[in-house]
Amino acid sequence: MDLTLFLVGLVKVVLGGLVAALGIWMALRGLSRILGTHPVEELRQGNTAAGLVHASSLVSLGLLVQHSVLATSDAVDLTVRTAPFQPLMLGKLIAVAALHLGLSLGVGVAVLALGILLFDRMTPGIDELEEVRKGNVAAALILAAILLVLALLTAPGLQAALNGLIPFPQLPEGTVVAPG
Repeated sequence: MDLTLFLVGLVKVVLGGLVAALGIWMALRGLSRILGTHPVEELRQGNTAAGLVHASSLVSLGLLVQHSVLATSDAVDLTVRTAPFQPLMLGKLIAVAALHLGLSLGVGVAVLALGILLFDRMTPGIDELEEVRKGNVAAALILAAILLVLALLTAPGLQAALNGLIPFPQLPEGTVVAPG
């Protein structure tokens, strides 16, 4: 049993949990402002439509941010497994990873918010957000699908744009890093 790998794995679990908690908070807060609702109140009132839109926004944000978590995780693996181990590089990586993940969450929330607002503008004469507030499940399903498609199609671009921020260690030519 390799204690270093165990600890690195534990750090990754904590990192993923922290990013998820922050992402959930940001998504619920951002969407609540756009919808003019509060998720807890919507749950108490049994508004299925609002619950569906809130749930899809959380899944969408997860799809957008998962690449940042994976890139950070890969960079940590390479930093720890590359000889000689450089503790200063790990400190720099943690600082840059926080920026990377924060930007991913911020851009992800902004993309979803923009998608909701654009959807609302594309259908003049119908206030979809008001329909969701009233409990219209049909409007919520369309909005939920738009959020998910938007996340699926913009995630690779977000990943490519932000991956340049992660300071991957320079490996010597021909170096192979063992998986796992």
